[in-house]
Amino acid sequence: MTANFAFVFPGQGSQSVGMLDSFSDIPVVRQTIEEANEALGFDLGKLIAEGPAEELNLTVNTQPALLTGSVAMYRYYLSLGGKVPSLMAGHSLGEYSALVAAGALDFKDAVRLVRFRAEQMQKAVPVGEGSMSAILGLEDDKVREVCLQASAGGVVEPVNFNTPGQVVIAGQVEPLKKAMELALEAGARRALPLKVSGPFHSSLMKPAADALKIRLEEVTVKEPQIPVLHNVDVKTREQEADIKDALARQVASAVLWADTVREMEKLGIATLYECGPGAALTGMVKRITPNIKAFSLNNKEAVEKAAQQTKELN
Repeated sequence: MTANFAFVFPGQGSQSVGMLDSFSDIPVVRQTIEEANEALGFDLGKLIAEGPAEELNLTVNTQPALLTGSVAMYRYYLSLGGKVPSLMAGHSLGEYSALVAAGALDFKDAVRLVRFRAEQMQKAVPVGEGSMSAILGLEDDKVREVCLQASAGGVVEPVNFNTPGQVVIAGQVEPLKKAMELALEAGARRALPLKVSGPFHSSLMKPAADALKIRLEEVTVKEPQIPVLHNVDVKTREQEADIKDALARQVASAVLWADTVREMEKLGIATLYECGPGAALTGMVKRITPNIKAFSLNNKEAVEKAAQQTKELN
């Protein structure tokens, strides 16, 4: 196995009640949960462990919970002597996990920041006025085309370019419905409404992006110790102002995930570990390129195995 490996961190949708159960006896995981509880002023750990799922799935809770879970798993990996990866990225919210893991963001600052980000995203568009859908089996350019056609009646845009043939679109309810119909007419295999409370990553999130930009001024961001590819343009950044700008813009910009994985391939990444709950990104990587081996580190055994694998690298 090559020493050139990357870590990636999942975004919303990967959460589940009990997602840290296999780590319940690990001190560094318990400590990470306690830090998050302290930063937020309520028992996030209890919500992760016991639910209810409806409460965990509220975006204001999901975002800090996933960040906490991902960072806790990464800290456990390091505590076992796992090698530091040569590159990182995260899908949407996962970009914050990547920046914490890369030493650019303080964990407690990040927990409060993503809670604020979630509040602003929810506030930008009232519940019921906007949503998201996954378009399956249609080329990226064709999805752009149907969104453009449907946007005569309001805002609808492609917002997550996840894999070839899987693009998520977001916008106001009626134009979104129209884009789904047009996508099916254009040959899409399926057009699936997503269970989300807003049109995330669309231009309708501009008020959230503006609010986050102001909030980011209160937070210190250091130069990452490990390069992080950003969602907005698949580029790495070193300067504090540039990283903050990318994070603010990300809220109202498309997530270029397929391009991120392709860039990793170009940079010589042969193995990729998804560090956090779920296995969504691992599945995506396999559909983007056969040249990168992807593994999900979503339980204690998987993290321990990865640490052992990377320890043996030259």
